[in-house]
Amino acid sequence: MRRTAPTLALCLALAGLTACTAPDTEPPPAPAGLTAQAGSATSVHVMWDAAAEREGVSGYQVFEAGGLVRELPAEKTMVDVTGLTPQTGYAFTVRARDAAGNLSAPTPAVRVTTPAAKAEDRQAPTAPASTTARATGPRAAWVSWTAATDDTGVTAYDVYQGGVRIHTAEPGATGTALTGLRPDTVYTFTVRARDGADNSSPDGPAVDVTTPPASGGGPGTAPAEFTATASPGSVTLTWTAPDTGRETSEYELYVNGRATTVIQFGAGAVPSGRAEHRLTVTEPPGTVWALKLRARLPDGNWGAFSAERSIALTG
Repeated sequence: MRRTAPTLALCLALAGLTACTAPDTEPPPAPAGLTAQAGSATSVHVMWDAAAEREGVSGYQVFEAGGLVRELPAEKTMVDVTGLTPQTGYAFTVRARDAAGNLSAPTPAVRVTTPAAKAEDRQAPTAPASTTARATGPRAAWVSWTAATDDTGVTAYDVYQGGVRIHTAEPGATGTALTGLRPDTVYTFTVRARDGADNSSPDGPAVDVTTPPASGGGPGTAPAEFTATASPGSVTLTWTAPDTGRETSEYELYVNGRATTVIQFGAGAVPSGRAEHRLTVTEPPGTVWALKLRARLPDGNWGAFSAERSIALTG
């Protein structure tokens, strides 16, 4: 736990009483796990490990050769630094900032060189042909893929979760570790290849991985084997109910990242094992939905999300 360094107390008169508080002058620790990967001839992807809650970090500052290039809130632990020069070396460091404005020491510098620019390169790499993943703990996973090809060469692989890029790996990599995940949660990952002109491939095959519950956390709470199938005017959802100790009769459905409806099964209609629900849709054919759902637990809280499924509506 952080401790406030000894300092002269500041006293304020409040309602005739004297209250004294000592200002926070102790900086947070420097971020760990800094990496930098050239994503193209003019951009570098910089990443680091999130600070622990007890460290009191409220944001980060990213520096190149000692000059500030980005400021980010505490929930952001990666950034693309763009507008760089091809075939040029860069040195990045990161400092953490707390709510009192104290800055940590900088991380050790990480050096990276941007590749040469490729004139008029408009051809995207091929998508990785296969993707696999496995949980390596309650908060970590390993994602692997097959190498992609490109006419000018792959310069990076980007890992996406729920349509958001969460990690960038070097061009020769065929696997990477992901950390900072939640226990007892189903994640759906895809991988894209990128070349020196920032052309990205289509997504490789989606892969699901379920992190185990944390120690003492009990059984998993996410609906399993979730599927979504579009047919003219409707979408059919199926899943296996989580083992919560009793029948699960209420689920919350998310569409494109937003809660849209609560699916309730009445008394005597609660499915055992495999559940199914049909949605009537009025959106035009071709509309893309990303769907996931979670169950209401016996204690009244919502459980972990199922895997996310993307579908295109049909007419």
